Amino acid sequence: MHHLSVALIIFACVFCSALLGLYLRTLLPQHHLDDDSIGVVKLATGLIATMAALVLGLLISSAKSSFDTVNASVTHEAANVILLDRMLARYGPQTQEIRGMLKQIVTGVVQQVASGDPAQLARLHNPEALERAEHLERKLEDLSPQNDMQRRLQARAIEVADNALAMRELGLLQAAGSTPTALLVTLVLWLCIIFGAFGLFTPANSTVTIALFLGALCTSIAIFLILEMNTPLDGMVTVSLSPMHEALAVLGH
Repeated sequence: MHHLSVALIIFACVFCSALLGLYLRTLLPQHHLDDDSIGVVKLATGLIATMAALVLGLLISSAKSSFDTVNASVTHEAANVILLDRMLARYGPQTQEIRGMLKQIVTGVVQQVASGDPAQLARLHNPEALERAEHLERKLEDLSPQNDMQRRLQARAIEVADNALAMRELGLLQAAGSTPTALLVTLVLWLCIIFGAFGLFTPANSTVTIALFLGALCTSIAIFLILEMNTPLDGMVTVSLSPMHEALAVLGH
């Protein structure tokens, strides 16, 4: 809801700037609204609009990249979990405890992420979560292989566990990203100037008001999506946990 509140505030600022422009038009002397004045303001507004479009595109691209990285890490980690479980199953009954520990860890992580609770998500970053993963790796290293096949499976299982842990940390770091406040404030300021100029040099009527309303709404929605994609583990726009649920369904079998 925090991101929705920010988007609503941005919408109010941008749309009110447009309405202010419409109001100021009625107060300005006529010579401020001649063709030469309008031409200069259009050039300045065009420059600001170009910069705003570039910044908005940059923020969308960056947010989408972070979202895709976290989404890919979830899928990759689900595949690693399944692969690790199958290798442990092939190793033999000695790994039953490790397989149970693996399923317990994955179940806890999925429940924490699915809850969307900031307090639960914060627990993914605490030392205890990392210690549980490292404890599982130590269990793998403590195995005593009896033949060449078990030695190969042990080495491969340790490698897969390392990769899964690295992908998990990468996903958490990407999920903790945020939109630079200064950049966001600058963008909103530019949008307010642009919409204010739209209103200032446009005769007020219902069609213009609706157009300005829809423009302000679209820009606020774009910023809302940027904020949401920068926090892909909570909020309205989140990564899909289907790969992890599918992995849970086959663990231990």
